[in-house]
Amino acid sequence: MLWAGGGGKTLEPEAGPKIRQVAVVETDMSGVREMEGTLGYDSVRTIRGAGEGVVTWLPKQGATVARGEQLYRVDERPTVVFYGSTPLYRRLDTPGSVGRDIRVVADNLKAAGYDIGQQPAVGTVVQQRAPVDQQTSADAGTSTATGADRETAEPGSGPPPSAQGDDAGQETGAGQSAEDRTGAGQSPTPARQARVKEGDGVLTEGLMSAIKRWQKAVDIEPTGVLEISDVVVTRSAVRVSEVSAQTGDAAASDLLSVTATTKSVHVPVETLDLGTIKAGQKVTVVLPDGTETAGEVATIGTTIKADQEGESGTGVTKINVTVSVDDAEAVKGIDAAPVQVRFEGEAKKGVLAVPVGALLALREGGYAVRLAEGRSAEGRSAGGRLVPVDTGMFARGLVEISGEDIAEGMKVEATA
Repeated sequence: MLWAGGGGKTLEPEAGPKIRQVAVVETDMSGVREMEGTLGYDSVRTIRGAGEGVVTWLPKQGATVARGEQLYRVDERPTVVFYGSTPLYRRLDTPGSVGRDIRVVADNLKAAGYDIGQQPAVGTVVQQRAPVDQQTSADAGTSTATGADRETAEPGSGPPPSAQGDDAGQETGAGQSAEDRTGAGQSPTPARQARVKEGDGVLTEGLMSAIKRWQKAVDIEPTGVLEISDVVVTRSAVRVSEVSAQTGDAAASDLLSVTATTKSVHVPVETLDLGTIKAGQKVTVVLPDGTETAGEVATIGTTIKADQEGESGTGVTKINVTVSVDDAEAVKGIDAAPVQVRFEGEAKKGVLAVPVGALLALREGGYAVRLAEGRSAEGRSAGGRLVPVDTGMFARGLVEISGEDIAEGMKVEATA
């Protein structure tokens, strides 16, 4: 239908998709598909310094840092790599503390050959003592006060504190009140208890002793106290991918980026194609120089992203598929590069197939093809009727079909 617009021009309605006639063919089909991917190191992570201070040493880009090795230094104090899944999120200075971060410390020191002593079993109730710094202050205060009492006490005024009974000590405190014995102006801190859960570690005397020996070995003052900035927890050895800070910079900033030491290929796959890809599926990775190496589908992502493609800006939804490389030596000299990934699939011989554009979705479910105007394969008038079909393999723009009325050479309609 034509109509006149305001400017006197005649406009035509938008044309629908062009229809062509195609024949049902008998062919061999293969599920092999080749997609573009990117080869690179796994698990990129930015390392930010903790606490105050000045950066005094940084590693070189490309360096590998393993358990027990320093990653950087602040005020000449090293920050060392430990393996685990829970970062240090607090200062470890309180004997009897319980948590998964302490388990990380215990496991790493034990792996490094240090005797950490016996760790309490799961379900044990442990009692926390005062932090080490408070213990030292309290001990110093008690010693000073006791010395002052000895200097001011008159000869023969009473037995020395060590000879007095418990009752006498509680009443007089060797010349001190209960308040004085816990620190000037401070009230006694009630004891805290914690139950050891699965995966927890306990900051025992044995573990703190091991921390002191380790600190001495890595050139940290052997206090038995771990600061948050002393350790960076990673899953395994890391590779320094980028150094973003310089010596002399403030420590509390982004210092460097690290990755795992392993490489993999990331392939953005359209959600419609995911049905042909399975975890554990064997693939072939084609490197930039044309050489091939074997791989395997490691993980299939769960986050769907919209990828804008084409001039029309049609949104295509994709999911990231990660492919591991079987032979690390084959990609040893490549840090990052575009590659092709060939997904191996099943193969079928002598199946009937039509272009995917011939499929029509039925309202009640399933698919059909529309016979082209003219005569059917049996010579009867077709009249463009719909014929239900069962679908099989999809490959390279074709779809396997079968059904009672489907035969080779039959003409059907398909989008151009």
